[in-house]
Amino acid sequence: MKHTNFFFTVTLFTFISCLGFSKKEENIQKDNAPSQNTKVAYFAGGCFWCVEAIFESLKGVEEAVSGYAGGHTTNPTYGSTGKGDTGHAEAVAVYYDPKIISFETLLKVYYGSHNPTTKNGQHPDYGSQYRSIVFYSNGDEKAIIEAMIAKLNKDVYDGKVATEVQKFTKFYKAEEYHQNFEKRNPNQNYVLSVSIPRLNRFKKKFPELLKEE
Repeated sequence: MKHTNFFFTVTLFTFISCLGFSKKEENIQKDNAPSQNTKVAYFAGGCFWCVEAIFESLKGVEEAVSGYAGGHTTNPTYGSTGKGDTGHAEAVAVYYDPKIISFETLLKVYYGSHNPTTKNGQHPDYGSQYRSIVFYSNGDEKAIIEAMIAKLNKDVYDGKVATEVQKFTKFYKAEEYHQNFEKRNPNQNYVLSVSIPRLNRFKKKFPELLKEE
């Protein structure tokens, strides 16, 4: 019976994991230029379906785009990134209006919506492609990130924050079927069991930051 329960658990997590969804790879659009008054911030913190939905719910965020970043290969795909040997993580490019929402607030949202002490993954997704990374584009962003990590390590996580801090170099947009995945697939198993609960937990924590529905 114990072996049967173990097999069922492993099968269930494989079935509902972010990586468990497969589809024929589509062309990757690699260049994402912000509009005139828009800035872009880049975050990785588990399955990008979840992270994208969280950031798109914020006032001042025009769009969040799922993709890949932080690795050493060019033109990564969902399949190659999922193998864990490209160095890339599932990441999200967040297009935001700095007059409405600041980079620091985005960072607070990031840390308030995932567990930054998990080195490689966010439950139920594990592997380097799901690791926690914050990317900075300039010295000011780097200073904000480092100050927040220091505060979290001191006040909340007892020095256990595992988030990588990387200088931004390149973002590769994911295949089109990954974009707005949660909105377009509200009845998909992973969305129902992981994405929507994660989004709802975030909404309960930061109601003042949400767009009007």
